[in-house]
Amino acid sequence: MSHPRDLGDDHWAVRPFRNRVAGTRASARRRAFAQLAAGMPVLPVLIVTVIALVDLAGGAGMIWLPLLAAGPALAATTNGPRGVLSVGFLAVALGATLGIRDGVPGRELAAVLSALVAVTLASGLAGVLRGRRERVLAAVRSVAETAQHALLKPVPSTVGPFQVAVRYSAAAAEARIGGDLYALIPTPHGVRLIVGDVRGKGLPAVGTAALVLGIFREAAHDEPDLLAVVDRIERSLARNLGHDDFVTAVVAGYPQAAGHLEVVNCGHTPPLLVRAGGSVTPVEPAHPSPPLGLRTLAGHAPSLHALPFADGDQLLLYTDGVTEARDHGRAFYPLAEGLERHVSHEPARTLDALHDELLAHVGGRLHDDAALLLIRKPTASEAGVPAEVSPPGAASEARCYL
Repeated sequence: MSHPRDLGDDHWAVRPFRNRVAGTRASARRRAFAQLAAGMPVLPVLIVTVIALVDLAGGAGMIWLPLLAAGPALAATTNGPRGVLSVGFLAVALGATLGIRDGVPGRELAAVLSALVAVTLASGLAGVLRGRRERVLAAVRSVAETAQHALLKPVPSTVGPFQVAVRYSAAAAEARIGGDLYALIPTPHGVRLIVGDVRGKGLPAVGTAALVLGIFREAAHDEPDLLAVVDRIERSLARNLGHDDFVTAVVAGYPQAAGHLEVVNCGHTPPLLVRAGGSVTPVEPAHPSPPLGLRTLAGHAPSLHALPFADGDQLLLYTDGVTEARDHGRAFYPLAEGLERHVSHEPARTLDALHDELLAHVGGRLHDDAALLLIRKPTASEAGVPAEVSPPGAASEARCYL
């Protein structure tokens, strides 16, 4: 026979174990309840509850019971099968309870409950199909984002001697990519950039944009003359585009130690030059040139414009999706005035303000692709300021956030 002290010791050893088991079970029940509550659609449950309360208050019987089907039908628009079935089960249970309480004839009550079950099953199937469509759309968006990063490669905040910022918005928000194009790359011949707009929309426009960017990136490295870069793009487009297809573009370069920009405008909207003092002027070509792909029809080659570009100056290149954006009164967005209002020494902040104002102007949704690329040449004093030292781990945290 065990000594009482030994039994007491066993008892005190077992009690914490039993307490842990009880706590684990309670925690499991709480998690299960939380998961059920999380999957339960709030608005459909509220609607079913309100209908039941109205029936209880009025005692109307068959008048209100069919409206319980609104619960599972609404749940199918926002929830998956589990949420739909939960609301449907609640609606059927309340319908049966209220029907018996109100004395609804058996055959009529059976018909109402059968209708509720049918609506619940149909809504559950609709929820399954909606979930599949959402997954397919998410996959399409993921592919589109990958294609966008491959085609429109991210531009660093500093390229060569310039501070740089880019904002791009595709008219088809689901696709996240369109016919506007841009690139800015350092080359042995200086920094070179292009901003363009392909005629048309959809996949053909995306294919043409990919063709132009591929040729530009190769030619910008190979050709010391900027006009030769434009000639290579023109020859390739002449071989690959249809008779009615073309690309408007501004191709620019900053030769090393030249102190000025070289600009070739091929039928594109004129860039906006912001002097260090804040004045904004369009850079109109002295001799207008045809869009890329139409030189044979025009009969003359593009010309190069040398643009003085001093410390503190900025140049904004953009596509017509910006300047042709209209508000509800059909008024165009005044880009030059907006740039003069929001210009700062930080190109990213300037474009953020312009982009927000553009979206507000059109009411939140653009109807055409829009690209903005802003370069700024820092002053000598700014270039001499050492970069702020980031705390350890800040860079990795930023990459994780992006």
